[in-house]
Amino acid sequence: MTQIYDLHSHSNTSDGALSPRDLVTRAAEKAVTTLALTDHDTVYGLAEAQTCAQQLNIRLINGIEVSAQWEKQYIHIVGLNIDPQHEALQKIIRESQIMREERAEKIALKLAKKGILGALPAIQKIVGEGMVTRTHFADFLVSHFHVATQQEAFDRYLAEGKPAYVSTTWTPLETAVQAIRAAGGVPVVAHPLRYKLTAARMKKLLGAFKNFDGQAIEVVTGRYNPDEIRILANYAKQFEFAGSVGSDFHSPANPWIELGKLATLPVSVKPVWELWE
Repeated sequence: MTQIYDLHSHSNTSDGALSPRDLVTRAAEKAVTTLALTDHDTVYGLAEAQTCAQQLNIRLINGIEVSAQWEKQYIHIVGLNIDPQHEALQKIIRESQIMREERAEKIALKLAKKGILGALPAIQKIVGEGMVTRTHFADFLVSHFHVATQQEAFDRYLAEGKPAYVSTTWTPLETAVQAIRAAGGVPVVAHPLRYKLTAARMKKLLGAFKNFDGQAIEVVTGRYNPDEIRILANYAKQFEFAGSVGSDFHSPANPWIELGKLATLPVSVKPVWELWE
């Protein structure tokens, strides 16, 4: 049986569109055999996802995507094969939740000053125990006809320099990596090319990540073309990182990003799953 791995996906306990159960069900329909649920700064959806995965005979890897900061640069670190209840991980989750709650309140106040009222209560009704993200505010702006698309919501209101932008200090990169390692997990730099770093700064980031005991980078995502995959495979070899593959799936509404629809990991790169299998 062909093994299809997708080690980066989101449910509606962070900024995804599907419930954990529906996400796993869709993964099964797309022939994924090993799925990681990696919601932003929360492990809330993992129990539901695990129950569904067992019913559908999919291997569910417990994961998280930690919002981290390195030299004022916002970086996402995926943790794979974690113990979701480990105290070190729970500590940074609690801290991130406080930061996100404070940011959400400030964003809502800034939107109110622009005459856009009721954003936060409406979002909290949808999110429940999950994390409030800027994507939720973007969706609110779309659903209440203030903008036509998510991208327009960021371009007009939520991106840096726009009226409802709120800067946030996230978990230090070293702390994020150490918490994931303490929880028995594998730290992975998510979608490294998205940060638009120069080659010199990318090498500096990856060197710091390596020194902090980071183990892997995403080499294949739902967005990368063959040239980008080659660049990342070279970084993986240069820094002796394992390579991960993940769609970063959020919603069925995006036809370009689908669960399991991924290029093959280059044979020169050690697969990240070999670190726990």
